[in-house]
Amino acid sequence: MLSALRKLKRPKAPEPVHAIPAGQRVYAVGDIHGRLDLFDALLEAIDADDAARADAEVTLILLGDLIDRGPDSSGVIARARQLCQTGHVRILMGNHEEMFLDSFEDVEVLRHFLRYGGQETLLSYPVDRKAYRAATRSEVLEMMKRAVPEEDREFIAGFEDMVRIGDYAFVHAGVRPAIPFEEQRAHELRWIREPFLSHRDAHDAMVVHGHTISDEVEHRPNRIGIDTGAYTTGRLTALGLEGTSRWLIEARESEAGAPEISHRSLL
Repeated sequence: MLSALRKLKRPKAPEPVHAIPAGQRVYAVGDIHGRLDLFDALLEAIDADDAARADAEVTLILLGDLIDRGPDSSGVIARARQLCQTGHVRILMGNHEEMFLDSFEDVEVLRHFLRYGGQETLLSYPVDRKAYRAATRSEVLEMMKRAVPEEDREFIAGFEDMVRIGDYAFVHAGVRPAIPFEEQRAHELRWIREPFLSHRDAHDAMVVHGHTISDEVEHRPNRIGIDTGAYTTGRLTALGLEGTSRWLIEARESEAGAPEISHRSLL
C-alpha cells in the first residue's frame, strides 16, 4: 500500500531541454502549398525578426510540400531557388514533391498527383487550361514535360530528407518511433502519420515537422508540428529557434489585402 502511494506522489521527470548550438538561429517554415503570397509575407516578417535580434548564423528550413493545392506552386519554387542563392537555406522533400517527380515517369502516379493538388501545380506553369481539360493522361504528361523547366525538376530532386541542427531534427512528415534516425526510410519521412503522431516517448532529438494539418501548432514533449494548413486556412507558420528559446511567426490572410503577421513565444 505504502509503495503504491509513493509511486502516486513521485514527481514527473523534467522534460529534456533542447537547444540550437550557440551562435546559430533557425527558422523552419511549414507546408507552403503554392501560397506564394503568404510565403513572401512570412519571409519579410522573418527578415524583420532576424534583424531585431543579435547577430547569428541563420538557417532557413522549408519543411517540404512547397507545391500543390494552392494557386502559385511555380512561383514558390522560383522564390525558393532565389533564396538558395542568397542565404543559408535547406529544403526538405515532402510527399507532394515526391509525387510530382514520380509523375514524369508513371502515368498512374500522375493520376494521383493531379487528384491531390497537382492540377493546380501544373496550371501554375504555362499550360493552356482548355487544352488541359480536353487532354488524356498521356497528353497531360507531355504537357508537363514541355511546361516544367528541367532546372525546376533538378532543383526539387535535390531536396533533403532530414536536417539535424543541435538537439533538433527537421523532417517533412515525421519519423518511425524507436528506429535510429540514420536507419529511417525516406518514404516514411515524407508520408508517415501513425504511429509517429501518437507516440509519446522521446526520439533521438526534438522532431520539427509539417505534413499533418492542425488548427494550432502542436507543441509536444517529443515533436513540434507546424503545418497550419496554408492552402485551406490561409495561415502559414514559421518556428524560430535560438538556444533553448522557441517562438512562432504567422502570416494570415486578411480581408484588407496584405497578409497579417503575428508573433508569439512558444516557451
